[in-house]
Amino acid sequence: MRISELSRRSGVSIPTIKYYLRDGLLPAGRATAANQADYDEDHLRRLRLIRSLIGVRGLSVSATRDVLAAVDEQQGDDMHLLLGLVLGALPVERSGRPPRRDGAEKPADAGTGPGNAAGDVAALTAEMGWKTSPNPPAAQVVTETLETLRALGMDYDWRFLLPYAELADRAAQLDLDQLEDAGDPLQQAERAILLTVLLEPALLALRRLAQEHHSAQRFGNG
Repeated sequence: MRISELSRRSGVSIPTIKYYLRDGLLPAGRATAANQADYDEDHLRRLRLIRSLIGVRGLSVSATRDVLAAVDEQQGDDMHLLLGLVLGALPVERSGRPPRRDGAEKPADAGTGPGNAAGDVAALTAEMGWKTSPNPPAAQVVTETLETLRALGMDYDWRFLLPYAELADRAAQLDLDQLEDAGDPLQQAERAILLTVLLEPALLALRRLAQEHHSAQRFGNG
């Protein structure tokens, strides 16, 4: 396809596509003339992934380049690794290499017992049977949240979060169920970004609607 069709099908403007080509995010097409090239479905899939990483996940061009380099570096269709890279669950080295995976993943080791926020996160993931990469960014968010709650006088530990973790577990399964018919790995990665980033505000809004409903049922006057 010509660059005009690539732009139309991807939703990315021609000047932006040319910028991605110059910057190495998108590989060159097959030259057909001095200033013309043909592009294929692989270009389209990669361009859509770039659009999702930059426009939806909010990554910089530099960070997107590192993620794409890590994706290119991986061997085979390791969907678990690919999703971890594009969703930010796994770190990406500045060299563009994906993190090494030395054996099976294990529950995070906080180094401290329950009563410490980091230890509580480790206890929670162990209770759920979740196996994650070492020190995932999401675990740090949970740790900081528990620390803030305790600083404000709310004496919550991992048991308080357990019912929410069970809901999150089901939501994660629903997310992955929707990737099964997405086709090739790059399409699955793009859909995973859209489902994760774009659905999160809607999930929070649904929680607020449900809270209003149940508040009216419990405390309303009729």
